[in-house]
Amino acid sequence: MSFFGQLAQQTINGLALGSIYALIALGYTMVYGIVKLINFAHGDILMIGAFVGYFVLMSMGMSWYALLIAFAVSMVVCAIMGIVIERFAYRPLRDAPRINALITAIAVSLILENGARVIPFMGPNPREYPVLKNATFSLGSIEISNIQIIVIVVSVALMIVLNYIVNSTKIGKAMRAVSFDMKASALMGINVNFVISFTFALGSVLAASAGILFSSAYPQVEPYMGIMPGLKAFIAAVFGGIGSIPGAMFGGVILGIAETLTKGFISSQLSDAVVFGILIIVLSVKPTGLMGKNVREKV
Repeated sequence: MSFFGQLAQQTINGLALGSIYALIALGYTMVYGIVKLINFAHGDILMIGAFVGYFVLMSMGMSWYALLIAFAVSMVVCAIMGIVIERFAYRPLRDAPRINALITAIAVSLILENGARVIPFMGPNPREYPVLKNATFSLGSIEISNIQIIVIVVSVALMIVLNYIVNSTKIGKAMRAVSFDMKASALMGINVNFVISFTFALGSVLAASAGILFSSAYPQVEPYMGIMPGLKAFIAAVFGGIGSIPGAMFGGVILGIAETLTKGFISSQLSDAVVFGILIIVLSVKPTGLMGKNVREKV
């Protein structure tokens, strides 16, 4: 394969991987945009979603119908989990110093990871994820698999739905109002607690779908599988501008492409270092991220 053919191939691979990062990053950026909290347990919601999908697919057998059911059940379970985590872990600390909520987020992450290790029907050992029969389509020298097509199409569809919810619905307007000024929104009659719970649920739905997509592309599930995708998605959110939904989408795609190009042309062992290096360079030039805005904080 020529250099340009390999470049195009790795770009396609990066789009698929970056779409997953973007879905996870959207959950980070929405929660931060409203309650100024970095929810480090978000990557572990991905893991829970992947396991729920795994059990559904193992019980029903792998088919298109079963895959749709797996997405639906996983989204519902993770949405409920997101609401429960927000209600009992984060809401009591809403007026506390941010460091308290940050430490709590790390604690919730550790509880989910180690809880999954000791639960008998999950356990510490990796499991092979059921996937659709692989089919490859050729476009000249470029090959794209049916799984990559599913990942890209589902990710783009979910991003479009999210964009519609945030910009064109009543709850979306309430989310934007709460993110701008929580206290003023409450005075205007907006149920702030409901809006925040909805935001956590929506972010968890995206993480659940990303968990199934990630496990389909890399067919294995285990309790710690959400750590690196979650961390890289957080980097994508910061890279694009934490709190910016378009920035999270753009950052996820760029990081996915950068990672696959590094693996294809330099070294797979350096891919993570390159991703972190890009973040350092961007933040050195523009501390708010590519699409972030400078915000003056009142003292």
